[in-house]
Amino acid sequence: MQFLALLLAVQGGLGGGGGPVPPYVAFPEPGLDDPAAYDGYTTRVYRDASGNAVQIYLDQKSGRVVHLWADALNESIGFTVREAAVAFGAGDATVGATGGQSGRRWLRCSLTVQGGRSVRFSHFMLGSMRIERDCQNNGSFEPTELKTLIAKVGRLPPAQRQRALAALGAPNVATLRARLEPRLTVEQTAATWLVRVTQPSFDGKNHLTLILRGDARRASVTAVRDSVTIRRRSPGPMEIGVEISTDGPALTPLNREQIFNDAFRRFLETRHADRRLEREVRGFELLSSREKLIAGLPTYATYFGRDMLMTALLMERVWSDTMPEHVIAAALRKLSPSGEVSHEEALGGQAIRENAAAYNRTGNARLLTRLQAVRENYFMVDDDFQLPVVAARYFANAAVPAERKRLFLAQYGALLARNLAYVWRRAEPYARAPVATNLVGFQRDPDGWWHPGSWRDSRVGYAGGRFAFDVNALWVPAALRAIKVIRPSLDSAAGLPDSATLDQAIDTWGGAIEHFELALAPAEVATRVHAKLASLPAVERAHWDSVLAGSGFPADTLRFFAVSLDAEGKPIPVMSTDPAMLLLLEDLPPAREAEVLRTFVLPYPVGLSVDGLGPLVANDAYAPPGVWAMFERDRYHSPRVVWSREVNILLAALARRPEARAALAQTVEAVERSGLRYAELWSYSFDGATLRPVRYGSSGDVQLWGLTNLAVQFLLERQ
Repeated sequence: MQFLALLLAVQGGLGGGGGPVPPYVAFPEPGLDDPAAYDGYTTRVYRDASGNAVQIYLDQKSGRVVHLWADALNESIGFTVREAAVAFGAGDATVGATGGQSGRRWLRCSLTVQGGRSVRFSHFMLGSMRIERDCQNNGSFEPTELKTLIAKVGRLPPAQRQRALAALGAPNVATLRARLEPRLTVEQTAATWLVRVTQPSFDGKNHLTLILRGDARRASVTAVRDSVTIRRRSPGPMEIGVEISTDGPALTPLNREQIFNDAFRRFLETRHADRRLEREVRGFELLSSREKLIAGLPTYATYFGRDMLMTALLMERVWSDTMPEHVIAAALRKLSPSGEVSHEEALGGQAIRENAAAYNRTGNARLLTRLQAVRENYFMVDDDFQLPVVAARYFANAAVPAERKRLFLAQYGALLARNLAYVWRRAEPYARAPVATNLVGFQRDPDGWWHPGSWRDSRVGYAGGRFAFDVNALWVPAALRAIKVIRPSLDSAAGLPDSATLDQAIDTWGGAIEHFELALAPAEVATRVHAKLASLPAVERAHWDSVLAGSGFPADTLRFFAVSLDAEGKPIPVMSTDPAMLLLLEDLPPAREAEVLRTFVLPYPVGLSVDGLGPLVANDAYAPPGVWAMFERDRYHSPRVVWSREVNILLAALARRPEARAALAQTVEAVERSGLRYAELWSYSFDGATLRPVRYGSSGDVQLWGLTNLAVQFLLERQ
């Protein structure tokens, strides 16, 4: 231990090293989190020499150790530890940089490994966090696009081949093949051993390095192909020094003074002893840069249009008035030629994969010179309509000086007009002929499935529907109202309707919600709920039967909105949390408001509320068995999950409604008792007959939607 500490201290003094830095945030944290709920998962997030987030997480179930670099390339370095348990070592990390802007950033820390006499490190992956994510989801990663590109280049005539290789910075095809795998080398002296793992990007422009170090008097090291075996010379825990480095570009971070307004910072001062609130503020800093807001750590450390725009709406009361400019500008810079908002960007290694696939299809040699060019995903629908809503609130904000708005429009006005024209083109068919099949629908996947192009973007999130409630009942009507606010500020209204036509469209789209309305008589509610419960395992069925015994069935008609319509425009009877956004965006008549709120307070399996857990994201009890089977296969947006996104939307909406105090108190108590209130999403399991909240496996640790709780806490304080 003393030897390793000395070794790391010496290394930290070389090549632009900084002092020790503690984790900026960590999970689970004693006194804040229940370690049992994390099920062997631990993580720490640091800030590197440029202020970018570097997250390290350990998953004891899989043995996977991943280092995420949330920079401009969304990089990651991962490996798997076999035959041993791995934990964070003692002491803080050290960060530094060498060579200025074009140099390398690095981080050094230590791990503790405990197990048998030998420990194996394998499955080294150095490249894109997107690839690491896909590998974990699919169980493996095969660089098919890159192997196909290499074969294609190898078959080119000699002159064309040399030009292609020059574009890729490679002297020959063998060099390209070598870039597909990390290179391992071992160095040993009488005192130390060192394993160096290096890998360039496929185009040779960027480089990642992992170094493992230890005491040769305690262990010896051998490397065979793609794995490393460390053999102990003596029993007991073993400390291993870890160093990661990159020459990839950094983002430009924003700090809390730039992110939050004066009122929120004063609120934060009054809560200075609240460790959880401080952790959330730090998390928001880790996700915020001038270039974009990152969706979440570790698996979504890139731009996500929807996540940014939704966050802007929820954080409106606590943000500085410059933050919407960062969000709107980031979305506008990524618009498609037709005006669509980018859902997600592909950076670094993922961009290389996608551009390589495009080259394989087209043979366009220019793609080889720009393999890392960012690629955008325009397959989603909701974000196209959310952008005008956020922009309209910015232009309607009297606190923003008119001159700032004018300068913003001078730079981005033409792009904003392009998006508004796109919104109108999508909305016009229903405005002209308001039948359900003229609503804004999802695209069809090659297998015939309607691609879930809104926030419930798991395969079955909309129960196979084509027309989503949230898109058509919420976002399109709100976007049309936003056009009316923004248009007077634009230099040109080309592509937009005249005022009378727009007003008529707004009125027509106001009735779109009626297509999603469902009403079930008390007897029908009981029949469908009992059928659903009969399909569950005995332990679960017994639990929900006991809930029903205490709460009973409604004595009157149950009304709710379907999560979606099928291709023929018929409602799919899945209850959802999506109407919470209706409460946030609009002032509803009292009867309609009560109707919307009712589903959130009725206990599951009749409604959405689960005591000690929170509002389930969906309730499929009223749908046919085929829908139940869908959600059993894919539980991400199923009746087994609570999403912090939906909790925060609901609480923000209820906080501004004095008449909803009972619903607010019920929801706050339920989610607080879950112990997972600050996770991205959470689920439950059964411990005997007792329902136990558990962390959802793919839940993010630092995530924009979850961190909008900051605004919720601010609003609740001011009730």
